[in-house]
Amino acid sequence: MADPARARKLAVRIREVVASALERGVKDPRLGMVTVTEVRVTPDLVDATVFYTVYGDEDARRASAEALESARGLLRSQVGRATGVKVTPTLTFVHDRLPDDAKHLEDLISVARERDARLAEVRRDARPAGDEDPYRRPRTVDEDDEDEDEDLVDEFDEFDRVEELDADAGDALGGDAGAREAGASAGRQVYPASPGGDPTAGR
Repeated sequence: MADPARARKLAVRIREVVASALERGVKDPRLGMVTVTEVRVTPDLVDATVFYTVYGDEDARRASAEALESARGLLRSQVGRATGVKVTPTLTFVHDRLPDDAKHLEDLISVARERDARLAEVRRDARPAGDEDPYRRPRTVDEDDEDEDEDLVDEFDEFDRVEELDADAGDALGGDAGAREAGASAGRQVYPASPGGDPTAGR
C-alpha cells in the first residue's frame, strides 16, 4: 500500500545514512567530493533515487560515478540496517545537474550585467556626430530688423502725438470760440459765460 508520508520520511533517513557512509565507510580512491543533495523514494518504498553532486571537472564526476556504482551494494546494506525496513529499497545514483545549471545561469546573468554596464558607460560618454537637431536653427535678430522695429516705434509715437494735438484743438473749438463761431453762422450773437455763471451778463 502506497504511503507518501512514510516515503518522504524514509527518503530523509536514507539521505543521512548514505551521506555518512560516503564520508566514512567507502574507501574507493575514485570517490571525489560527493554531496548528496536529495533522495526520492517511491510510494511503495521499493526504489530510492539518490541525487548527488561532485566537486571538480568531468573526469572527477565520471570517476565518482564509477565508485558509487561499485559501492551500491554496501550502501544498500547500511541503509537496511539503519532504517529497519522489511524490504530495503534499491539505490539508484543520479548526478544532480540542477546546481550546475543554476551556476551556469548565474554566470550568464553576471556576463549580461557586465555587458549592460559597459554599454551604459559607452552611451553616457557618447556625443552626437553633428548637431543635436540639424533641422533646427536658433533664431537670431538681425541689426537691420532692430532698426526697422525702432523706426516703427517712432512712427507710432508720432501718430499718438498728432492725435493728442487734434484732441486739444477739438476741445478748444468746442469751447466759447466754437460757440461764437456757430452762433455767428446762424445769425445770432452768443455771449460767453461769465465767471459768475450768468449767461445773460453783458447783453
